[in-house]
Amino acid sequence: MRLEQLPILLGVLVALIGLTILLDAWQAGGVAPLRERRRRTRAVPHKAGQSLVAMGTLCMAAALIGRDTWRWATISVLAGSALLIIGAFMNRQYLKEVLLFRGAARRGQGGGDANSRLRQTPPKTRIR
Repeated sequence: MRLEQLPILLGVLVALIGLTILLDAWQAGGVAPLRERRRRTRAVPHKAGQSLVAMGTLCMAAALIGRDTWRWATISVLAGSALLIIGAFMNRQYLKEVLLFRGAARRGQGGGDANSRLRQTPPKTRIR
C-alpha cells in the first residue's frame, strides 16, 4: 500500500461513519429499553439535525477521497463544517445529556461514596 492511498482509505472509513449516522437518523424507533429506569426522561435526538451531521460527515469524506486533485474539496470542507455545526446545534439537548449526565441514573442504586448514602432518607418501614 502506498502512502498516497491513506487519505482514500480514511475517506472511506469516514463515509461509512456518515452512512451509519444517516441510517440511525432514518430508523423509526431506535434502540430503547423495554422499561424506563431513569429518573428523568431521555432526550430524543433531532432527526433532521442527525441527518445534517451525517451529510456533513459525508462531505468531509468526499473531500478526503478527492485529495488535492479534486477542485471542489474546499467547498466540500466548508459545507461539511457548516452542516456539522448546524446539526450539532439542532441536537444540543441530546448532546448535553450524552456528554454531561454521567452519574448513576437508576433509582435506588447510588453510585456515590458513603456520604451520599448518609444524605439519603431512610426507607420507610411497611407494616402489614
